[in-house]
Amino acid sequence: MKGIILAGGKATRLYPITKTISKQLLPIYDKPMIYYPLSVLLLAGIREILIISTPEALPQFELLLGDGSDLGISLEYVQQDRPRGLADAFIVGESFIGRDSVSLILGDNIFFGSGLSKVIQKAAQENEGASIFGYYVNDPERSGVIEFDEDLNILSIEEKPKVPKSNWVIPGLYFFNNEVIKIAKSLKPSARGEIEITDIIQTYFQNNQIKLNLLGRGYAWLDTGTQSSLLEAGMFIKTIEERQGFKIGCIEEVAYRLGFMSKEQMQKKVRQVNKEYGNYLLSVMNEKK
Repeated sequence: MKGIILAGGKATRLYPITKTISKQLLPIYDKPMIYYPLSVLLLAGIREILIISTPEALPQFELLLGDGSDLGISLEYVQQDRPRGLADAFIVGESFIGRDSVSLILGDNIFFGSGLSKVIQKAAQENEGASIFGYYVNDPERSGVIEFDEDLNILSIEEKPKVPKSNWVIPGLYFFNNEVIKIAKSLKPSARGEIEITDIIQTYFQNNQIKLNLLGRGYAWLDTGTQSSLLEAGMFIKTIEERQGFKIGCIEEVAYRLGFMSKEQMQKKVRQVNKEYGNYLLSVMNEKK
């Protein structure tokens, strides 16, 4: 399976005197936002990853992450000239995906929870159809809402309904077989001129080729789409890291624990980062059996 991070959308101008950059390059507490979705794909066992972003932001991502070899993974980059919808990622990334299945994660989404790796690894191992997730929220009308029965059979999927049929929504992490490319190419733009990920999910649903996984209590999903949510995410990460002593979204730790990185690569990373971050990486190395 291959992975795609869609770090597109509108760029962000922090202050009038600063350059316009991608939001996914902004820090969420102690690391760039892009680290969080990247760490999720790594947790799923995915080592070949494509980052899709704007022509302005792409060189900044390449400067930050390189080709991924220092993490024991492979990173590629491709530009999306203008936002054409989430489903466009499978068209833009067609040559990268090849004949493989693929996972898509949004570049401004953060996932956290005990046992998350097992849940997403299981989804990544599904070779047929699609696997999506459900997350309980108080304001489902702002997202794609999913209705299901007690056996987790999906009954309906609606995009931002005025009267939601449930409080469960679909967060920005998806797993699809290779058919997703053909489906994306067949879609017509919505009223807002974009091809929608919800339409892809609907296609799999209508073909009875979709599996639902619930992220219930004990999991956190943060969509950092606004300035206030950026602040909230930073405070959440800070609180967890300071109280529990481990880092969230530490791509070096994930790659090292999964055996993607060698001890020598990890030691090199320690010398490249700041002291606090480096000390944490050293603690990870010393802890590993």
